[in-house]
Amino acid sequence: MSTRRTALRDRPRALVYALLAAFLFGSVFPLYWSFVIGSVTSQRAIQTPPPLIPGGHFFDNAARVLDRIDFWSALANSIFVSSVAAISTVVFATLAGYAFAKFRFRGNNALMVFVILTMTIPPQLALIPLLKEFSNLGLTGTRTAVILPWMVTAFGVFFMRQYLKDAIPDELIEAARVDGCSMIRIFWTVAVPAARPAMAILGLFTFMQAWTDFMWPLLVLQGSDVQTLQTALDQLKIAPGQGLSDMALLQAGTLMATVPLLLLFIATGRQLVSGIMQGAVKG
Repeated sequence: MSTRRTALRDRPRALVYALLAAFLFGSVFPLYWSFVIGSVTSQRAIQTPPPLIPGGHFFDNAARVLDRIDFWSALANSIFVSSVAAISTVVFATLAGYAFAKFRFRGNNALMVFVILTMTIPPQLALIPLLKEFSNLGLTGTRTAVILPWMVTAFGVFFMRQYLKDAIPDELIEAARVDGCSMIRIFWTVAVPAARPAMAILGLFTFMQAWTDFMWPLLVLQGSDVQTLQTALDQLKIAPGQGLSDMALLQAGTLMATVPLLLLFIATGRQLVSGIMQGAVKG
């Protein structure tokens, strides 16, 4: 009887581990597949059946990537654009989120609903108007044109508003006002420390989104010397003098562009988890 109870008790645990293993496999396999294709020759990459074991040509393909595109310049541009986008989004979204969460003014809820409604509009619909406006301003082909749409996001404002609404007691703000603190000082000494976990998560996600953004940089940087990693990798699709995609070269470049993000997650993983846990027990 005790053996049967033990089996019933262990069955959910085995199911959890099986699901975790499936999710882990689904997450790691695309990265492994990119490495496999990026480590074989161009001819082997398009053969059937496809390769499942890494070859020994990854560094050769990586050298070809460096010869075909200005990889280091594109890497520097992506780091700069993504960093500025993450910092600006965190700053402006925290300011707006704090105002929506803790200030009482006419139209507060209506403005918040409007911000949320903008999230329902597909970003693709804004590409042509934005491109025309940036062209009129003479900003096409510049890093500024890539950064400006990322200065603040509706999701960031909504995310910070929802977090700060419960993270900061109204009594704490009133106590700071009684002590004579100005509005800016209350924000800096009360709101910012409480918002740090959410700010870290929003900054990391914004950096990742700006890093992987492809369509807008492709349009606004077309024909210019300034390229991000994603638009630079687009130049690897077609091999010189051929009509076929060089999959080995493209996957090697894609993996090289993914390494900085992996290093960022490894470096900030512990702080990110601690921030999430701190936010979970903030009450």
